[in-house]
Amino acid sequence: MNDWTAFPHDSTAWRLDPVALQARWARLHAGDAEPWPQDEAVRQAWACFHAGEFRQAVELGLRAGGAGLAAAHKAQCIHAIYVEPDERRKLDLLLEVAERAAAQRAAQPQLASAHYWLAVALGRYAQSISVAQALAQGVGEKVKAALEATIALQPRHADAYIALGAFHAEVIDKAGARLARRQGSTRELALQMFATGLKLHPASVLGRIEYAQGLVMLEGERRLAEAEALYREAAACRPLDAMERLHVEVAREALEV
Repeated sequence: MNDWTAFPHDSTAWRLDPVALQARWARLHAGDAEPWPQDEAVRQAWACFHAGEFRQAVELGLRAGGAGLAAAHKAQCIHAIYVEPDERRKLDLLLEVAERAAAQRAAQPQLASAHYWLAVALGRYAQSISVAQALAQGVGEKVKAALEATIALQPRHADAYIALGAFHAEVIDKAGARLARRQGSTRELALQMFATGLKLHPASVLGRIEYAQGLVMLEGERRLAEAEALYREAAACRPLDAMERLHVEVAREALEV
């Protein structure tokens, strides 16, 4: 793990001591509904994650085991998606999370986070190899099932609703409405998922970005102004941790295109 690219921004403001971490926990985890960890080692892993120390968060989370795996999954996925510059390395990291999360899900099928991180890792992998190819390989159905299981187990998991909305929107965009309906994806369902996710987590930077992208995929130029407004809202957000800083950067870059 020593070859991981460092977090590319100043993260001093997000180095939280245990008291500050607990005080901000509800807001920081409004998206994934993670409970406050009872294990000090797990809290240390999350503190590293929020500070952008993703490699350390993975190491500490794996060492802690149990609840620490959620921190490890999240840190590795966020690093792979937003920080890792090498595409092959990115895919390897995502597949590694998918394998870990699948094993955790098999051992703890009632654990929402195991389903969710399996979905995220496979979903981002699918985007890299092309959605059409992923659907043909059955990856799409696995992602959809894992996100639906996440929501069934944790109905307040805002990020899962947003991810499911993005999944449906992308299937419609890449496969066409007729084939998408066979996969259970409709425009109405995608928009409903985005709305529910943002209702549960109104401050979500990622939610605004994914909703903006979804609107363009589903509605094209008719919703372009609305999508741009969502990007502007996301770009103007004050990030509360390293992950949100990366999301704000994505929104800013989208506005510059």
